Amino acid sequence: MIRKKSEYPLQPPRERGTGRAFVFALVMHLLLGFFLYHGIHWQNSTPEGEEAELWTEVPDTAIPRPAPPPPVPVAPAPPLPDEQADIALQEKKRQQQEAARQAQLAEQQRLQKLQAQQEAEAKRQQQLAADQAAQLAAQKAAAAKQKQLQQQQADKLKQQQLAEQQKQEQLKEQQEQQKQAEAEAQKKADAQKAAKAKAQADAAAQAKKLDTERRARLAQMMQGSAGGTSSTSDGLGKSGTGSGSGGNATSPGYSDKVRRAVRPHISWGGETSGLETVVSVRCSPTGTLLGATISRSSGNPAWDDAALRAVQLTDPMPQDINGKTPTSFLITLRPAS
Repeated sequence: MIRKKSEYPLQPPRERGTGRAFVFALVMHLLLGFFLYHGIHWQNSTPEGEEAELWTEVPDTAIPRPAPPPPVPVAPAPPLPDEQADIALQEKKRQQQEAARQAQLAEQQRLQKLQAQQEAEAKRQQQLAADQAAQLAAQKAAAAKQKQLQQQQADKLKQQQLAEQQKQEQLKEQQEQQKQAEAEAQKKADAQKAAKAKAQADAAAQAKKLDTERRARLAQMMQGSAGGTSSTSDGLGKSGTGSGSGGNATSPGYSDKVRRAVRPHISWGGETSGLETVVSVRCSPTGTLLGATISRSSGNPAWDDAALRAVQLTDPMPQDINGKTPTSFLITLRPAS
């Protein structure tokens, strides 16, 4: 557990056993002073030596020796004079000073060692605090990096979700557009189908109308005089060209046959009222179209071109009941209303 610097300031550790060491040092100094004092006092009385000379040979070891004489008691040394007492006192004093100096030097060395230990402990504490600070900084950096990675992952996941959502929306929009296109296509198909049905109904009505007109023309032709130039109510007829036997007569139903052959080739989307064009046609007996020209214009060049083009596309022309095509005749064309 990391201790805060404000709560636990750095302090040198308290050395254990300081009081006990001080007591031991005091006892040792007292003993040293006691031994020095008694040693100096003991050395003040130096015993005198004795000398002896041998005048005879050393007897043989086999001969029994006589018992040695008892030791002569040493007389106590006479008291020293005042000068020797002063010297002894000075020497004792010097020894005491030397002992005190040695003790002081030992104490200084002990204090220096203790200070070195305290400095080493302080450095160790500082290093420990620095290591703890570095470890805390590394932990903070790792936590910040982890938080940044988590944030990046969250952002990436959010972007992926947003992209997926956009993709789903685009897919949904495409599906809606496809549905709309299909609906429009279906609507267009229905409209085309309805238009086709209407066109078929119009064609059927027109065919019915033309059939009625054909029947009316046939009735009129039955009642008209024979010979000369015959014409029909829709302008289809023939003109005598004098080819062969003096004229080309057509059967009553030939005009309807020509009309049914020409009408599919008419392509017109403009006005229909008041337009009527007469086209002069020349053919071979086999029906091959030899020429077609505008005999009478409707006043609308576009319709005239459409009518002439429809006649030119009808090649060959239908044959009559006699197996031959009239060599020349007129076709009156009007746009379907």
